[in-house]
Amino acid sequence: MDNSQSTSNRGTVSGYDAVAIQSRWRDRWQADDLYRVDDNSPLPKWYSLTMYPYPSGTLHVGHWYAFAVPDVFARYKRMNGFNVLFPMGFDAFGLPAENAAIRHGIHPATWTYDNIAHMRKQYDQMGAMIDWSREVISSDPEFYHWNQWIFLRMLERGLAYRKAGPVWWCPNDKTVLANEQVIDGNICERCGAEVSRRDLEQWYFRITEYADELLECLNDLDWPERVITMQRNWIGRSEGARVAFTMENGEALDFFTTRPDTVWGATFMVLAPEHPLVPSLTTEAQREEVEAYVDRSRRRSDIERMSTDDENERTGVFTGSTIRNPITDEQIPIWIADYVLMGYGTGAIMAVPAQDQRDFEFARTFGLPIRVVIQPDGEVLDPETMTEAYAGPGTLVNSGQFNGVRVPEGVPAIIEWLQSEGRGAAEVNFRLRDWLISRQRYWGTPIPVVYCDGCGIVPVPDDQLPVLLPLDAEFTPTGQSPLVSHEAFLNTTCPSCGGEARRETDTMDTFVDSSWYWFRYTSPHEANAPFDKDAAARWTPVNLYTGGIEHAILHLLYARFITKVLNDLGFVEHREPFVRLRNQGIILAAEGTKMSKSRGTQVAPDELVAVHGADVLRLHLMYLGPWDQGGPWNDRGLTGMERFLRRVYTLAVDTAAVIDQPESSIDASTERTLQRLTHATIERVSRDIEGFQFNTMVAALIEMSNALGDLRSDDLLTTGPWRDAIRTLVLLLAPSTPHLSEELWEKLQGEYSVHHRSWPTFDPEKAKEDSIELIVQVNGKLRDKIVVPAGISEEEARKVALASDRVAEHLAGSEPRRVIYVPGKLVNVVA
Repeated sequence: MDNSQSTSNRGTVSGYDAVAIQSRWRDRWQADDLYRVDDNSPLPKWYSLTMYPYPSGTLHVGHWYAFAVPDVFARYKRMNGFNVLFPMGFDAFGLPAENAAIRHGIHPATWTYDNIAHMRKQYDQMGAMIDWSREVISSDPEFYHWNQWIFLRMLERGLAYRKAGPVWWCPNDKTVLANEQVIDGNICERCGAEVSRRDLEQWYFRITEYADELLECLNDLDWPERVITMQRNWIGRSEGARVAFTMENGEALDFFTTRPDTVWGATFMVLAPEHPLVPSLTTEAQREEVEAYVDRSRRRSDIERMSTDDENERTGVFTGSTIRNPITDEQIPIWIADYVLMGYGTGAIMAVPAQDQRDFEFARTFGLPIRVVIQPDGEVLDPETMTEAYAGPGTLVNSGQFNGVRVPEGVPAIIEWLQSEGRGAAEVNFRLRDWLISRQRYWGTPIPVVYCDGCGIVPVPDDQLPVLLPLDAEFTPTGQSPLVSHEAFLNTTCPSCGGEARRETDTMDTFVDSSWYWFRYTSPHEANAPFDKDAAARWTPVNLYTGGIEHAILHLLYARFITKVLNDLGFVEHREPFVRLRNQGIILAAEGTKMSKSRGTQVAPDELVAVHGADVLRLHLMYLGPWDQGGPWNDRGLTGMERFLRRVYTLAVDTAAVIDQPESSIDASTERTLQRLTHATIERVSRDIEGFQFNTMVAALIEMSNALGDLRSDDLLTTGPWRDAIRTLVLLLAPSTPHLSEELWEKLQGEYSVHHRSWPTFDPEKAKEDSIELIVQVNGKLRDKIVVPAGISEEEARKVALASDRVAEHLAGSEPRRVIYVPGKLVNVVA
């Protein structure tokens, strides 16, 4: 029986017991503290970071895909002479823990920390290069203490403030709901009741203060263009004009518009139903209808209200009031409609139905006038027969002295005229809104302020931080935050006057945790500051940040914002957190849909590791396709990777068996073949890892092992070039297959540990092919393949091609009209 073809259910093949090998080396690495990072190393630093996960309970193959591949890159940088920081922690606060607490009758802290313990073991099973002494858990008081400290510094600088804002309210549970808890637009996920919007005093961070810089600095980042575009659109810088319309009481109502060229076409005005002026603008005759509409609007989500679906009929109500258009001096009606949102712009728009599609639909629905002010080239728009708005370029009409002016070219002149007449002013506006950080939940960072009847809002002094989250909170089926009724937490003393005070019961958005956590990894147990300044200066900014595209906007935007704030506070020396960003794709279920635990399509890596070993799974995930694209999961490639590692194991063990024998001689041709194979593979693997092309990196390693297998002979095993090639193959595999590589390196008598060895270097001259296969075509059709020297000149290539019998046969004695040479690839003879 050929033992090399037998397999067991423990990854044991031909002496290669993957499970035993990985267990042995994991124990050794932990005992030796192999991955502990030395802050005082003289080597240049490299900070690689993968977005820390939520402790959901178990790692699935998607987590492996997100982390194991960057682990390869971090190991590669370490072998290239860098002092590498590649930490891990847990984004431990958040709503799922509260849901679990209610569902299972278990405290969120218990659920969270049990999950973390399990996931930590799974990361070790992966063979990850993690220094656990730097672990950060966002629900630890030693971490969220500094969330509160940062909040207080921002409060001092006017970057944190409190104001009324809309939230979802469940009348049945009598509690505020997170957006994620509202399903089907306006239904409570917990009890099925219809929910509505309610204004509540909440805390905000003034991110808009940094809008210009957040936009401008995008140009300096080595980030995927898709992410940069998403951030740029979210910030949404718009140039236009602010125009003041005059209400009936003589007061001004300002509007920002990016199209001041269309003000002459404004025939009505629309306010968001939540606009604070709606009650005062509503006449008694319209009040009942307006109030009913406002109530209905509060029951719809922003997405529903902004939808442009054909089924989403435009709705609205006339307030009974009018307002004066300062350009045309016309009194135009004021309506409210839910397609205008209070959170965008000023919550009011001038409606130009001929030039805006939503305004056009609204005007048609309610019979409001439509006035064309821009005529396109070669067409005359008629308000009576128009079927849609026209928003393109053209010539102004019905626009007073600007009739005949081309737009958008004429917009600057119109803004200048508005300013000179005192009717408007140039302005830059942003889509970006301040960051709402209040959450009416329990499992989060307490906001460090108290409310005193005499002193108002009072910040908690630094020496009283952290404000601890009480762990004796009782969860009820209503889902209401237990902080609201936790008397010991709620009742406190005012730090200012010593009188009675009440603590803030809102907790912080968990995006606050992730907006600075990577700094904490540099000094995770610093007791007197968020992090040690010198340590942060040594390690940050992060050289490489990896994670999912789903965090392209909010997390990354908030991280950039807080970094700029920390720079302004003098805590860090840079203003951008992540120099280079790379996003992984998504591993889908076999049928191409998103993996789902409930549907049974989620793949658990633990079982696969028990059968095939961690190294096989790491390689398989890299080989699925380009890392930034992802793709459907399949099991088929696992056996292929297993065969590959079995072949490498056999080659290395055979070599190790005779490693003590003296080196024997080797013929020049075979030596050159081994030399070229070795140097070319080093070049390919290095280039592919640097370029995050891990699938082609694995392909290069497989090709090298196949070539060595074809060359293998007993006489060759004791030669120097062969031994160099095998050692190089093990070193090249070390980042991808850490367990097997350590095992084979030991067998080859290499100095422990393989992960402390230097990455092999290559000589470009030695990596070059000595000869190439030249494709020869006649009239574009393949006629011959000829092996020629790699550096063949064009003249020589022409001669060789024309000397081919097959080419001569197709030329049939005629002279070629033209000969085309593609260097190093082909010659095309045109007859």
